[in-house]
Amino acid sequence: MKSLLEELRELRQQPIDPQAEQEIIDSIGEVYFSNDSFDMVQHELEKLPPELNLQELEDYRDKLKRQQAAVSKRVADLILEKQPSYVKELERVTALQTNLQLAAVICTNARRQLNVAKAGFTEASLGLLANQRRRQLLTGLLKSLRTIKTLVGELNSKLQDTLEQIEEQLDVALSKTCKHFDVLHYTKVQMAYTLLGKTQTAMDQLHMHFTQAIHNTVFQVVLGYVELCAGNADTKFQKMQYKDLCTHITLDSYIPCLMDLCKALWEVMLSYHRTMQWHEEQDKQETTPPPDGFGGLLTVDRSYVKKKLEHGLSRIWQDVQLKVKSYILGTDMSNFKYDDFIVVLDVISRLMQVGEEFCGSKSEVLQESIKRQSVNYFKNYHRARLEELRMFLENETWELCPVKSNFNIAQLHEFKFMGQCRSPSVSPSRQAASSSYAAQEEESLFQQYVQDGNPFEMHIEEKEEETEDVLASNGYESDELEKSVYQEYDSDSDVPEELKQDYVDEQTGDAPLKSGSRETIRSKKKSDYCLNKANAPILTNTTLNVIRLVGKYIQMMNILKPIAFDVIHCVSQLFDYYLYAVYTFFGRNDMYESSGLGLISSRLRTTLNRIQESLIDMDPVGENAGVHAPTEDRKEKVPSPHLSHLVVLTNSETLYGLAQRVVTLAQIVCLLPLKDVAFYRPFTWQTVSTASELRKPIYWVVAAKAIDYEQMLLMMAGVKWDIREIMSQHNIYVDVLLKEFEQFNKRLGEVSRHVRIPLPVSNVLWEHCIRLANRTLVEGYANVKKCSNEGRALMQLDFQQFLMKLEKLTDLRPIPDKEFVETYIKAYYLTENDMEQFIKNHREYSMKQLANLVNVCLGSHINKRARQKLLAAIDDIDRPKR
Repeated sequence: MKSLLEELRELRQQPIDPQAEQEIIDSIGEVYFSNDSFDMVQHELEKLPPELNLQELEDYRDKLKRQQAAVSKRVADLILEKQPSYVKELERVTALQTNLQLAAVICTNARRQLNVAKAGFTEASLGLLANQRRRQLLTGLLKSLRTIKTLVGELNSKLQDTLEQIEEQLDVALSKTCKHFDVLHYTKVQMAYTLLGKTQTAMDQLHMHFTQAIHNTVFQVVLGYVELCAGNADTKFQKMQYKDLCTHITLDSYIPCLMDLCKALWEVMLSYHRTMQWHEEQDKQETTPPPDGFGGLLTVDRSYVKKKLEHGLSRIWQDVQLKVKSYILGTDMSNFKYDDFIVVLDVISRLMQVGEEFCGSKSEVLQESIKRQSVNYFKNYHRARLEELRMFLENETWELCPVKSNFNIAQLHEFKFMGQCRSPSVSPSRQAASSSYAAQEEESLFQQYVQDGNPFEMHIEEKEEETEDVLASNGYESDELEKSVYQEYDSDSDVPEELKQDYVDEQTGDAPLKSGSRETIRSKKKSDYCLNKANAPILTNTTLNVIRLVGKYIQMMNILKPIAFDVIHCVSQLFDYYLYAVYTFFGRNDMYESSGLGLISSRLRTTLNRIQESLIDMDPVGENAGVHAPTEDRKEKVPSPHLSHLVVLTNSETLYGLAQRVVTLAQIVCLLPLKDVAFYRPFTWQTVSTASELRKPIYWVVAAKAIDYEQMLLMMAGVKWDIREIMSQHNIYVDVLLKEFEQFNKRLGEVSRHVRIPLPVSNVLWEHCIRLANRTLVEGYANVKKCSNEGRALMQLDFQQFLMKLEKLTDLRPIPDKEFVETYIKAYYLTENDMEQFIKNHREYSMKQLANLVNVCLGSHINKRARQKLLAAIDDIDRPKR
């Protein structure tokens, strides 16, 4: 210490200018004052220049020493200035050290005494007091906990009761959405279930409520009608099962109840549909920020909800079907009126459309139940209609029922549903309404009635029927039309193509007989007996009845497709029965059928036999009933109709009922527009083409009676044919025959004043008459016992005279069976060998006619043996009748 102090004193004693000293200190670099880790030696060495200069180094060293001396001096001054304080502080430190040593001894003794006290007093006495105090505290706490437990249990019970009440109220609120869905109401209910964490439970409950809603709804609707019709306060109906309750619905209340039933079920299904829409909307909002209160919905198991709702569609529709099925089968509808039954079919059809849109179901349950009722109803209905048709046919006088010339089946009420072209009497506004309705039909029912309305209310609105306007007054629609009836027109314009074809001989296959050219017909008009009537359809009351029936049947097929085949079969029976009646009335004649002229074609005969076996009850009423055929089988058959006694077919002045015959066959033509219905076309084409063959037997009867062929045979028998000179004058029987044809032509004109006779009909009549006349000529020539070459020439003269005059009366070309007569006359000139070949080639002639050629023509030229040979050849030939 002394050396340091002495050194400091020495430094202080060195004289130095304070200002110079301060300048020296200020010249010291800042780096020397930075921190204790500064390496001054290293620093100075790094500052040395690359080339050292001793003088410079010494000068720099002196500078550093001066700086060191100045710093040391300044430090020494500061130390010496604080020396008294330093001594005083050093003394305090020495005293403090002494006190600390004493305190350490005191603490050591105190700790030793404390250990003795702890062992002897604290752990023994105070520990007992502390435990006692802790015991008292725990006893109080236990009492409090018991009290709290009791209070919490009561609170939990009350909360549980409250929760159950809340869930019950929510369940009631949820059930209300099954009949009348309200978005706000349903949203609140879903929010509540979401807060409770029971969204999936809500879905299960919802489907149970929908099932219950369907049951309660249908039961209450049916119960209301049953009690209303019962008219008493008997409560027995309320205890019945729904299926049994349906059997007490009366016929009058059946349709209103069905309508209300479907309306109520629609409300339930619409509510379910809107429920699904609500959840679909929530799914779409999943990716968007949810509104307040909807955050919880995003956490719902959407997959479960979606699957549950989709699965519920088919379950709910199945419940609906079963309820409606019980209602449908609960009543026997076989005695319903047609219009009422159509309403039922239409309602069920609309309900099936609802099912299709609701869940894509084909409604097999509904289809099967309504099919059962429809088959039962249709059997009775069809049987009654056949009996009704028989009544019409037996009372039909086959007079014209005047209708407008623009008559179309679409104008009839029964065909309105087909949406075909409407009558001009329909107002444009109604047509516009119809088109707008069609546009609405393109939308689904759930889109149309999602807010209000009901698809089953429309039937009442559509019940308003349009008045039919198809009948003409006095046979004419206006004076202008009456003036135009004599104007030129195509007489067969309204005849179908299959009836326009000319007659083809079904045995020989001769080419069709071509009538005159259109120019010839228009210029002469000798065979067209249609000029004095308007070109309006030829209809009778029976035909209109059949057309209406067909319209009703088609409507049933359109509404109820499962029985479409049965209905088509019944439609064919209507036409079959009509066809059979027409043949029975006008075409059946055993005398002419046995003439060998092939009046009935094989196809027509097959058709008539089929109809008779399958449809006609041949047993007289009351005789052998139930003996020849089972009761069920006879139910399917109808007695053969009888022609009204008002229809006279024996008057020659009216050409044996020609007008009635024309009207009768024209009715088949009137049924042809029905072929426009797609499913009806194959049946129409086949049966009508067969029906067109009725023209031959029906008109043949007229032709057979219109000309007195027997008189002509008698007159021919009185002619002498074995003359020896060629005659220039024909025989009188030719003139008589031509007079008969002129009278026939006149009577045709008279008949046409009452009923227009289409050109094909007049052609057929002329053809039949000419064929019969020519065959009568051949028969007359075959009765000749003796004949010369001059006699054969007279035959040719007579026939040529007949042809020449006949061609002026008719436009029919060529003359039918002309070759039949000419070939027979020319056969007189054949040799024996040629005659044998003639017999083989000409089987159209009868055995008698061929034998006459052999006996009379060749009798004087051949020997008896040759004649016997030719006659034997005739006997051996099996000739089919032409």
